Amino acid sequence: MSCSLARTLLILGLVLARLAWAGEAAPVAADPVLDERVTAVASELRCLVCQNQTLGDSNAPLAVDLKNQIRERMQQGASERDIIDFMVERYGDFVLYRPPLKGTTILLWFGPLLFLAAGLAALFYRVTRRRKDAETQLSAADHARAAALLKSEGDAESR
Repeated sequence: MSCSLARTLLILGLVLARLAWAGEAAPVAADPVLDERVTAVASELRCLVCQNQTLGDSNAPLAVDLKNQIRERMQQGASERDIIDFMVERYGDFVLYRPPLKGTTILLWFGPLLFLAAGLAALFYRVTRRRKDAETQLSAADHARAAALLKSEGDAESR
């Protein structure tokens, strides 16, 4: 191997090693206080795509856009309350991760309990109906007819 090829491979190896040694990416905002405020507001808002995650936890493109909007509004001087009010005005109470208890959100709060009550009522109805069916008594004529059918089947099997 020639000396220049070895030197080229050594330089290439050092460059690649330096790239592999690179640290983690710099934060999006140079201001850590602003980042904390954005994270606090994003943890109060629901991701409209995922619906079971906060904006802060979601990596959906819409969530990233909304977090960027929050950051921009905060840089313009908007307070946390202003931003939350803006999001509620734009997307409704559903955007709040913990919506307030009021007339328009009552189904969000008590809907699961209603489904549970309906399921228990259906189960109770079915169990009591089954019990009534089991308690049905046969008349003497029905007993005689059933016995005759069983006897005729028994005679047919013995042949």
